[in-house]
Amino acid sequence: MSDRKTIAVVGATGSQGGGLVRAILADKSGEFRVRALTRDTKSPKAQELQQAGAEVLHADVDDVESLKHAFEGAHGVFGVTFFWNHFSPERETAQGTAIAQAAAATGVKHAIWSTLEDTRKAYPLNDTRMPTLMGRYKVPHLDSKADVDHVFSDLGVPTTYLLTSFYWDNFIHFGMGPKRGVDGKLTLSLPMADAPLGGITAEDIGRCAFGIFRRGNEFVGKRVGIVGEFLTGQEIASRFTEALKESVAYQAVPSDVYRGLGFPGAEDLGNMFQFFAEQEKDFAAARPVQLSRSLHPKLQDLRTWLAENKSHLKFD
Repeated sequence: MSDRKTIAVVGATGSQGGGLVRAILADKSGEFRVRALTRDTKSPKAQELQQAGAEVLHADVDDVESLKHAFEGAHGVFGVTFFWNHFSPERETAQGTAIAQAAAATGVKHAIWSTLEDTRKAYPLNDTRMPTLMGRYKVPHLDSKADVDHVFSDLGVPTTYLLTSFYWDNFIHFGMGPKRGVDGKLTLSLPMADAPLGGITAEDIGRCAFGIFRRGNEFVGKRVGIVGEFLTGQEIASRFTEALKESVAYQAVPSDVYRGLGFPGAEDLGNMFQFFAEQEKDFAAARPVQLSRSLHPKLQDLRTWLAENKSHLKFD
């Protein structure tokens, strides 16, 4: 079909972008075709997407000209950045700005920008309830994305601002899952106190993004929050207990203790969890579960995700 709309997906070999690529490839309507963008078109993940039917093209989020080339002729663009590759909020903001500039230059009809809240609205830099990091941020990997939001609107790019949630996948890839103590028992430690944590699978973020593209201009100019479900730490531990057939206890860790654990990004994540816990009502209000399910009816909850992924957990 020559009139199929091309969606250019930044970070196509990553979690969010990969979910969107696979959703488009699986769609039987034929309305869209996908252009998978990656720094390394020869990587195994890129080759796998190409073999599945995606157009694979080189693009570098640090190079606005490469993005312009990659966006040329595309109806839509999905923009995402990954702070944890470099731990630089300034670089992440620059990358997001490049995506917005390239989208504006190529006349993209619909951009989805994967963003998060500016936590400094709840905790100004002089607010001592939460330490300021790097002189300009409270939660650098959230604030740096939020700093790009106005760029899309200032440049007149028709944009949906996609507010994501905590990845259930972090229990594997960030080592945040249950750990086995010297007594042999499993404990899940999170600095959430008794507040619910909003989580989603990274794959479903991409699939919800596809749901937004499918609904045309309905969400252009709007902020759309997505989540799989909200669970307290105790409820999360119970889900692990069910899946593993072994008791998992929940330990609520103070944010200050978490910030002091010393691993790369500990302060950032400690502030993030504090924001999630203390601003739980506003965070949840921005992410209606029913809307998320309307975008992707097969949205996974934690129980479903664990059934598929428990074998990948490491407890040491």
